[in-house]
Amino acid sequence: MKRIILITGGARSGKSTYAEKLALSLAPNPVYLATARIWDEEFRKRVIHHQERRGTEWTNIEEEKELSRHSLSGRIVLIDCITLWCTNFFFDLNADTDQALAAAKEEFNRFTAQDATFIFVTNEIGMGGTSENEIQRKFTDMQGWMNQYIASRADEVILMVSGIPVKIKN
Repeated sequence: MKRIILITGGARSGKSTYAEKLALSLAPNPVYLATARIWDEEFRKRVIHHQERRGTEWTNIEEEKELSRHSLSGRIVLIDCITLWCTNFFFDLNADTDQALAAAKEEFNRFTAQDATFIFVTNEIGMGGTSENEIQRKFTDMQGWMNQYIASRADEVILMVSGIPVKIKN
């Protein structure tokens, strides 16, 4: 039965660790769908840290944008993360917020049409101040709208605060 769970929060709030534990509690061999694009060496180290934390029980897939290319019906799928996934659309579409948002929504709908349990991890990047950088403001808008879109379709939404999961929607 299709189920969508959204886990959101700030940087280093425990989102990924919580999502991984949740996925493993639901299946002995969940799928980890990583959406990161490696931008620089520091980010590469972050990705390696995430990979090393996961054991052999995971089926690992790296996919920057076209999540729906993967047939995952009947599986528990952790998508980490929506923020990096949206970044890929945003920059590939020359920071056009409307086009990037439309493309991400369309791909989200295709992907979640499958009969699977989806655990999406995302960031609440708009909880800080307003950036003086126009590109960052545009991306924050796009990301916030995408988070709202996913949350409206989610069966459950969890906000991570200092490593503590707070149920927002159940």
